[in-house]
Amino acid sequence: MKIILSSILVLLCSVSLISCAHMSNQDAGVLTGALAGGILGSTLGHGNGQILAIAAGTAAGAMIGGSVGKNMDDTDRMRMSRALEDNTVGEPTYWRNRHTGVNYRVIPTRNVRHHGNRYCREYRTIAEIGGRQREVYGTACRRRDGSWKIVN
Repeated sequence: MKIILSSILVLLCSVSLISCAHMSNQDAGVLTGALAGGILGSTLGHGNGQILAIAAGTAAGAMIGGSVGKNMDDTDRMRMSRALEDNTVGEPTYWRNRHTGVNYRVIPTRNVRHHGNRYCREYRTIAEIGGRQREVYGTACRRRDGSWKIVN
């Protein structure tokens, strides 16, 4: 049952990502957070309790991911790209956005392949927004022009 629910969740998120080629950072954050929250929720409970955990995890992840994505501006995205490009796995980059007051920490966590692209990295972003820490996990791949794009 867990495998089926997880597969359905991954499929739905993948279809959403494919259909939104020009999504905003907030949209990408919502989808990434929802996916991570749903997968985490799928590991909890049994039967109807597990379905409730998946739903709650998906909703909470979407809210957290959306708040992080919404607060990132062009400078934040550039700093995140530099961290993905230059940092070794496990090496964090820290900065504070002076306009929004948000503190960020981005940590590349693993080098991966994604749909044939061998220049992809999983990462963790921790943002302190209004005194509360928000954590988002995702994967980004380097494009041919050297920029990085969040793929999930």
